[in-house]
This record gives sequence, C-alpha cells and structure tokens, in this order.
Amino acid sequence: MNYDKVEDTFFEAFEGKYVRALITGPTKEIVKRAAYDSTSTPSAVIGRVEGGVEGFLDESQTPDGRYGAIVQYWLGGDDVDKFAFELSYRLRQDVLVKPFTRIFDYSDSDSDEYIEMMDIVGHCGDGYEWIVEEYGRKMINVPIAVPDFQIEEKFKINDGIMGGNFWYLCSTQEAVLEAGDAVINAIMEVEGATAPFEICSAASKPETNFPEIGPTTNHVYCPSLKETLGEESKVPEGVNYIPEIVVNAISEESMNKAIKAGIDAALEFDGVVKISAGNFEGKLGDKNINLLDILK
Repeated sequence: MNYDKVEDTFFEAFEGKYVRALITGPTKEIVKRAAYDSTSTPSAVIGRVEGGVEGFLDESQTPDGRYGAIVQYWLGGDDVDKFAFELSYRLRQDVLVKPFTRIFDYSDSDSDEYIEMMDIVGHCGDGYEWIVEEYGRKMINVPIAVPDFQIEEKFKINDGIMGGNFWYLCSTQEAVLEAGDAVINAIMEVEGATAPFEICSAASKPETNFPEIGPTTNHVYCPSLKETLGEESKVPEGVNYIPEIVVNAISEESMNKAIKAGIDAALEFDGVVKISAGNFEGKLGDKNINLLDILK
C-alpha cells in the first residue's frame, strides 16, 4: 500500500468506559434495527451515551442460537449513575420495544464494576418481572404485550479508548460515500472497534462562540468557508469534502488496527485526495497517536 497521501500528523484519543452488549433476535432485520436505533446518537461530547455497532453474529455464535449484533455504549464524562440512566433510555426505547429481542452482557474483561439492570430496565415489567436462569446467564424476564423481553441481570463496565479518528479528504461526493462505506465495512472486521458516527460530516473543535450548544464546526476545515476565510482556511486545493471517521475501541491495539484498516480502504478510491486527522495540538486527548506510526 502506498501511503504518500497520508499526512504526517496525529489524532488525540482518551480513556473511556463502556458497556459491551449482544442484542439477539429472530431475524437479521430486527437485530439490525435494534442495534442501529440504540446506537444512533453519538453523544459523549455533550455528556451523554455514545454508541456504535461493532459487528454481527450468526445463529451459531450467540448464547440463544439466534442472529446477533455486538454493540458498545460509551460513557460521556465520569458520572456512572448518569451513564446508567442514559443507557436505560437506549435499551428500553430502542431494543425492548423490538419484538422477541434479548440483550446479553458481552464483556470479556475482568472488571468488577457493573450496572444492575433491574432498576433501570427490568422494572419496565411494573413489578411483575422475574429472574430466570437460561443460556448460562441470569436473565430478567420483562413481561410485555409481545411476550417477552429478556435482559441479563448485570453488565460490566469496562475500560477502553475513545476518540481515535482520521479524515479522508475528497474531491467528489461519490468518493465521500463510496470510500466511506468501504471504510466502515473494514472497521467492522476489526474485533473490539466501532465507528459511532460512521461517515461524519461535521468535524468539531473544543472552543466555541456558542457554549450553550456544545461543540461547533471546525470552521477552518469547512470547504464552503475557504473564500470567506482566505489565508486562515486550511482546506487544501482540490478538496471539496472533509469527512471524518471516529473510532472507539476496547483497546489501543484494536483502535489502531481499525484506523489502519479504514485508511487502507479509503486509499483504494481515486477521489480520495489526502488522509489527515483531527487534533487540537494535544490539548484534548491524553494519547497522541501518529497516523504513519500505525501504518508501518
């Protein structure tokens, strides 16, 4: 692979906590809908839950012999109680309501920190819920109108790494979409990694003129502002689009593998002019990881 298009720059990553779960259901369609619905709003930057779909399993790979999706839900900030409460919305409103679904803890760490699911999800049964031992797990059985939803009693809280990213600067809209699809597919082949924003159109920055709405656009990298900003603009010649891929992962090794897989996939497309990364001169994340070091 020729990496001449890759800028000698770094991205910033930082430690985070996550729940790794397995959603199962009777059909691929129901499982995919539950997985993507429950991870559809990456919100760690505003202190809420950030989710991503890690991959899919067939019936031979799940505890209950059904289709499955591995998902990750990440903590925004350090308030575990708030994280559990925010997570409950995702599980109750986006998974429980899908017919015949179950959710299992899918952690493989030795963490002794966990979230109890009875108080935040189980009590959707209004006091009629009960515990069953099935699939080698303790499951909460929640009686609902399409009987019944089940969720494992406890979910581990694990330590991971968030915020890895790269930009694939493009000349055409087709390159944004086609290369982006290839990038996401490549990342999903890496165990333990997710791309919570998938193809992200809006790179942000830590400083803002409007703090009440949170992160705002990284204006110097907006192609539509190139003429307005003049010399302040950092958009290279021939670049009309700067999509970003963000990666969260269970380990730095998984993150780096996912970044490399994504960059390799993007470079297969002629409309990709350059590869770079979003960073803030080391002021945001505690880990500064050089793109070229990953690609060696």
